[in-house]
Amino acid sequence: MRLAADRYTRSVNIARTTTRRAERSLGIKRAIDVGGAAGALVVLSPLIAGVALLVRLRLGKPVIFTQLRPGRHAEPFTVYKFRTMLEAYDADGKLLPDDRRLTPLGRFLRSTSLDELPELANVLRGDMSLVGPRPLLMAYVDRYSPAQAKRHELRPGMTGLAQVSGRNTLSWDERFALDIWYVEHRSTRLDLKILAKTVVEVVRRSGIAFDGHVTMPEFRGNSHDGRPEDAPRGDRR
Repeated sequence: MRLAADRYTRSVNIARTTTRRAERSLGIKRAIDVGGAAGALVVLSPLIAGVALLVRLRLGKPVIFTQLRPGRHAEPFTVYKFRTMLEAYDADGKLLPDDRRLTPLGRFLRSTSLDELPELANVLRGDMSLVGPRPLLMAYVDRYSPAQAKRHELRPGMTGLAQVSGRNTLSWDERFALDIWYVEHRSTRLDLKILAKTVVEVVRRSGIAFDGHVTMPEFRGNSHDGRPEDAPRGDRR
């Protein structure tokens, strides 16, 4: 009886210690997010203003694209990005495909990730982190398998392991596997490595689009064997 009680006490203590370490780690991550986002907004403010002016002159209003995305625990939040697409419709009033609305300026902003700069405000607000699984579409939340849903255990990131490992050239299967690995192995050291590699990838402007698509095909859900199914998508930017 005493042996069972001792085992229970040890397991409870281990669980409490693990929880405290996880909370402390998240606290450090949040401090880095706030400091990094605030510093970036100050340093990059002339660039952000310049991009905003270009978008206003070339694409008109609105300058900022907003959309609901799932955050931590899949709670919806409004993500901010620079607009990269025209609001163009066909004769039936249907929105034209992404490849017909994406402008040369939009392609440049996406390839350099300059369209993501307004997300620094999302980081300061606590909606996002500098590093984490990218926030996808709200429609995807109900399509995830239990394993894939683990990507929502952390705040979504401006960049992430998948983004520095192939970006939009990865299949959904590969992308989710990297997201889950990151959630399970997250550390401050790993975050700093991902941030450093992000700078390299942005300069190289690699992995912008999935083969045959402007960006990334839509995640339609999992087939009977559990593998993601791909199809064309649009995020209306």
